[in-house]
Amino acid sequence: MFTIFDITERALNGPLCSEKDFDLKIFVPELRRVIKKYDIKYDPENPIPSDDDLADRIFKAGVELYSKVGTYCPDTERIIKFTDEEIDQALKLAPSRPVFGEGKEAKELISRKPESDIPPWCFIGAGGAAVSNMELFVSIMEAYGGFLSLANSITTPTIIEINGSLIRAGSPLEVMACIKSSALAREALRSSGRPGLPIMNSIATAVTDTAKIAGSQFGLRPSDGWLIGTSSELKVEFQRLNEIAYVSSLGGNIVAETAPILGGYCGGPEGVAVTNAAYHLNCIMTMQGSCQLSFPFHYSSNCTTTRDVLWAVSISSQAISRNSHFPFFILSYTASGPMTKMCFYEIAAAITTSVVSGASIEFGGVAKATAADFFTPMEPKFASEVAHSVVGLKRKDANVIVKRLLVKYEDQIINAPLGKKYKECWDIKAKSPLPEYIDLYEDVKKEISKCGLKFKY
Repeated sequence: MFTIFDITERALNGPLCSEKDFDLKIFVPELRRVIKKYDIKYDPENPIPSDDDLADRIFKAGVELYSKVGTYCPDTERIIKFTDEEIDQALKLAPSRPVFGEGKEAKELISRKPESDIPPWCFIGAGGAAVSNMELFVSIMEAYGGFLSLANSITTPTIIEINGSLIRAGSPLEVMACIKSSALAREALRSSGRPGLPIMNSIATAVTDTAKIAGSQFGLRPSDGWLIGTSSELKVEFQRLNEIAYVSSLGGNIVAETAPILGGYCGGPEGVAVTNAAYHLNCIMTMQGSCQLSFPFHYSSNCTTTRDVLWAVSISSQAISRNSHFPFFILSYTASGPMTKMCFYEIAAAITTSVVSGASIEFGGVAKATAADFFTPMEPKFASEVAHSVVGLKRKDANVIVKRLLVKYEDQIINAPLGKKYKECWDIKAKSPLPEYIDLYEDVKKEISKCGLKFKY
């Protein structure tokens, strides 16, 4: 297998190319070519397809795309490339059962197949959404540990200020905030009675490699997960390679993050699906991942719950899970916010799509994860309950459910309700949701059950 030394060597000595040429003369033409070659077509009437042949063609197209395009390093203006033989070997030798967590919380992350009866790994929490102060950070982390009984790992919020000062990337404030967030997150999980629960988006507050590496020394463990991402599309900077070098030397788990953009260089849903499959190889080889985390999202709506994105998520997840044992997550972001029915409709549609298509889930980003404090433990709790309710469900049945849910919300995505802030939904002292939110939660579960979901919890 490749090491970070091999990747760095190729980043320094690979084919020379300007970033503009990589985007417009290599990536886009090759993507269009393989879409046409493998006859890949979007079907809006079936957001969850049941076409195994289409899924396998998309995986072949993704492999061919990555073989031709590789990963671009903007720092050197060179392309990290691999041969067909190297890609084939990497798929065979890729991790299949990485272990996250410690003590009774330690667990293998197992790859799944479409319609699998294996429960998905539930990586849930804030999804990196912004929290305005340390008090709320501690409260939300304690709530995650104590309230989210189906959580297999936690995704923390991003702290936006420390000691009353807004954090500026690259400054000492960023380093100090990352150190503080690591220490507070670990202590909060200990206080909630789940000290071994893995944190798998470490460190959400970090923008620079310096801050992520520094903060890791104050509460993170090799059994946690370091979320390290590529830039769209198929690009990796030295800062991310520096993080990979650190985590690899530590013996830690890298959660390799990708985000193909619908409406960007990928074009439409067909391009997003193929690029997501190509990213799977990038995560194994360039990113040295223990697993992949992907969140294909819509350029204009800034969420992952539109009909075309759901199709791309479903068919690329089927493509990956049918042809690779390297485990992966799909991360979902809703357009609407807490304490709105629309938020639950979006969650149900997105989580159903991912799980029946063979993925595990990350969830936490509501209200597009852009406004501070617009999240609560209720949304990830609901996501985990949906995830377990659709285990073993057939794709055709799931397709019917998701189409019913789309009717309830898709025409509202552009002007989605922001919802209410954490303190307006959650009693911090009692460590429980407010009665108003409990009533809404139960009402919407009954309503969504009528769409075909059978809740187990």
